Amino acid sequence: MKAMHDGKPTEDLEIDNKKSLKGTLFSVGVVGAVIIGMWAGVFWLYMARL
Repeated sequence: MKAMHDGKPTEDLEIDNKKSLKGTLFSVGVVGAVIIGMWAGVFWLYMARL
């Protein structure tokens, strides 16, 4: 008998976890790009004022 969690077989939960991890990776990439963009903008302003 398959193990159940919240009415779903565990195999389905593993598939859901992989999908959510792809979304997490995308979100981390977007946040990283924003941080790098902000850093580059501040650095550009600093260099322009020298």
